[in-house]
Amino acid sequence: MNVDPKYVQTIIQRLHETYPDACCELDYETPIQLLTAVILSAQCTDVRVNQVTPVLFAKYPDAAALAGADRAELEETIRSTGFFRQKAKFIQKSAQAIVHEHGGEIPDNMTELTKLNGVARKTANVVLGEVYGIADGITVDTHVKRIAHRLGLVSTNKDAVKVERELMEIIPQEEWINISHLLIFHGRRICKARKPDCANCPLNDICPSSEV
Repeated sequence: MNVDPKYVQTIIQRLHETYPDACCELDYETPIQLLTAVILSAQCTDVRVNQVTPVLFAKYPDAAALAGADRAELEETIRSTGFFRQKAKFIQKSAQAIVHEHGGEIPDNMTELTKLNGVARKTANVVLGEVYGIADGITVDTHVKRIAHRLGLVSTNKDAVKVERELMEIIPQEEWINISHLLIFHGRRICKARKPDCANCPLNDICPSSEV
């Protein structure tokens, strides 16, 4: 797609002004806690994840504890996040790999991160950006896909990897980490899926999907 760089820069600037405190809204204290929380957030709200993780992290404070957890007990602890059996498997196997193959440390590169169970580019991008400040790509979730499409920044809103690639071509790399936070904040507060609040949107005068 041919997107005007000035249009892109205007979007970024206005979103920064609207959401100066945009950040990851998952609660965590350590890299393994962040990785675990992101795995739990699949098809689940951050609010729900943040309700579950205090108990989870109290029981299993580090990778070694998660690696050696009783699977049934782990499943029960995260049950309310949905798909709990699959998520428990991903969390435990990833923790085991981190302990046995990475000395207990979260990998700092996309290749090794995406070898972990349940870790695709979205999760890896969150971890790299939050833990290491590495902008290897752009985190694309449902909010980012929806809003990027509504703003005419990408040609599709279905395939996350394609959306990421298209965004990486037009977003300056120094904004790759920020843009995800900004679009997610915007998607949760104004540009909602069912009923976007176009009247109060800071982009309504330039957005091709604006209804005002």
